[in-house]
Amino acid sequence: MDNQSITHTRWNCTYHIVFIPKFRRKIMYGETKKDLVEIIKKMCEMKQVQLIDGKVCVDHVHIIM
Repeated sequence: MDNQSITHTRWNCTYHIVFIPKFRRKIMYGETKKDLVEIIKKMCEMKQVQLIDGKVCVDHVHIIM
């Protein structure tokens, strides 16, 4: 990952986002998991955001962008 910079400043901006369904229901598996992966990829492309890493667990989703 590249560090961005200007004359007197250097930064590396990443965000760690966690999506959790209400009451942490264990619903993200099988076909739902595949759909979530595709939706997240499409959203990142639409917003021109670089998706660094992502994991879909049974009861939550981790995204680093």
